[in-house]
Amino acid sequence: MAGSPAWLLLLALGLCEYGHGGQKHKMTVKFRDSSITHPRLGQRLELVCLTTDDDSGVFWVRLDKDGTLHFIVFISSLLRTTFAGNKGTSERFEATKTGRFYHLVVKSFMPQDEGNYFCLMNSNQMLYFSPGQPAFFPARTTPAPTTQRGITEKDPCLKTPNPETIKEKELNVFCDIFIWVPLAGACLLLIIALAVTIILCQRKAYPGTPCRY
Repeated sequence: MAGSPAWLLLLALGLCEYGHGGQKHKMTVKFRDSSITHPRLGQRLELVCLTTDDDSGVFWVRLDKDGTLHFIVFISSLLRTTFAGNKGTSERFEATKTGRFYHLVVKSFMPQDEGNYFCLMNSNQMLYFSPGQPAFFPARTTPAPTTQRGITEKDPCLKTPNPETIKEKELNVFCDIFIWVPLAGACLLLIIALAVTIILCQRKAYPGTPCRY
């Protein structure tokens, strides 16, 4: 096959009509292991493309998350494989053909291999394509933040004072003021009166005569 398969693919996309609806050649893509729903990191992943025509060869392409189309390999009907860069082999992929089954193997599935995988066929200037086979790692779910509900013991020194207790203490203070202030004043007056009486008595008394209270 002359030229690069990538160029042929671009020419086919630009100049040929797309096969659709009741297309002559039906193509399907699936994982060879039907139990796989999501590939694992480093897994050897094999995809299979089934066609109704084994004489035209098949292109394997990948559409990444950003919508960029990546050419992987062209497998001719004569079992010749041409990978990207017009190379006969690839370090990341393997490609084979068995009857109408075209196999693509991702040797070690990595994040850069995620995307939708398609197989394409150019037959009689018509481009036929399969539905895409998604190959993505399982979606990572971020756990919702959890609020830890614990019972915190309150410090007895930090207890909120009881309003009734505060009011009772204030009343006690007022009662103390009303009782002790007049009593202290009366005691002070008695002491002053007693002192004045003693002084006057000492002045008026004769020497040697005791002062009577």
